[in-house]
Amino acid sequence: MKSKYVILASALLISVATFAQKDQIKSAEKALKSGDAQGALTILKDAENMVVNAKDVEQAQYYFVKGNAYLDLANKKVEEGKNLSSAAETYKKLIDVEKASGKVKFSTQAAASITEIKGKLINSAIADSQASKHADGAKKLYDAYLLDKKDTINLYYAASTAVNAQDFDLALPMYEELKKLNYSGKGTSFTAVNKISGNEDGFNNAKDRDLAVKLGTHEKPKTEAIPSKRGEIYKNLALILVQKGRSEDAKKAIADARKANPEDSSLILTEANLYLESKDYETYKKLVGEALQKDPNNADLVFNLGVISANAKNLADAEKYYLKAIEINPNYTNAYLNLAALKLEAEKPIIDEMNKLGTSAKDMKRYDVLKAQRENVFRGVIPYLKKANELDPKNEDVSKTLLGVYKALEMTAEAKALKATM
Repeated sequence: MKSKYVILASALLISVATFAQKDQIKSAEKALKSGDAQGALTILKDAENMVVNAKDVEQAQYYFVKGNAYLDLANKKVEEGKNLSSAAETYKKLIDVEKASGKVKFSTQAAASITEIKGKLINSAIADSQASKHADGAKKLYDAYLLDKKDTINLYYAASTAVNAQDFDLALPMYEELKKLNYSGKGTSFTAVNKISGNEDGFNNAKDRDLAVKLGTHEKPKTEAIPSKRGEIYKNLALILVQKGRSEDAKKAIADARKANPEDSSLILTEANLYLESKDYETYKKLVGEALQKDPNNADLVFNLGVISANAKNLADAEKYYLKAIEINPNYTNAYLNLAALKLEAEKPIIDEMNKLGTSAKDMKRYDVLKAQRENVFRGVIPYLKKANELDPKNEDVSKTLLGVYKALEMTAEAKALKATM
């Protein structure tokens, strides 16, 4: 007899718990509708331990209300990034529950909310980057990637943003994942200028872009090849590993990358730079020769060899490579800029010596010699700065540097003409 009463009592307890849980979900819904999202989450917190034993339909409703509460808080800018991620995770649990049960009630709306959250995370990450909050932006971009792993570009941007934040512990696993995925990012971009906003809009394909131009909403269509990002990815991965004292792991990462992508010549440069960092100059020279032999007319490759040589203080080689890049591509702006910067380095020792001179006749004579040398340096960079300014007139650093050179040489007419365009 006693055992029957025990069974009945247990059934009664389960029934009471179920009713209590339903009441809590309804109370949470009511609180959310009245604008108290935080209150709704507090109510649902009390039902958290019981939800695992609830019916599928009640579990789905619980996660739906909870996800909506998190999203509401995010929309009100309350710990936006954290609540967007929490909302997405909660909606994913809802979808899993309904998928397992075969009964779909909230999944469609939850999936739409996840898409909305992904867009909000990306926009919030962009705002973070503009405010120099790169670490926060990187985390949001990674969360956006986790919501849609097919959209691997968000993982790439997350890793790059983490590097901008100098948060290498955050960036390392992202780059390792990009390596595992063999991500390249290579493709084609289709853009056209929006006639109303004046901004350059992107399109998924040429057909959509051309239709917009035909309809008259856009103009100046442009199609550009997007180069592979593997070289940059492996370079950053290697540099992070080197910084962490894992040089051998870095070398292995580059070697693996080259085996997987034998046609990607930028990886040779990355490997060369790695051996340059470790002062293995023989291997470095060998790899540089291999890179040039593989792709002698690749302006980007030749330019990067110039950068590597300049970093190694091998100025003669750097100048040779920059000039070669210009020979291949006469409109290579950065090559002109770097050549000018390279030439201007000769000014520093001249200035240093001039500052040490006294007022004796001998010193004054030496001063005149040095002044003439300095003027020759300035005259030597004018052609490169003028070409760079012509190719990139909006670059303030170029125009200011060129203006400074004109003033130093007392080229008043040229300085006045340039200033009028700034």
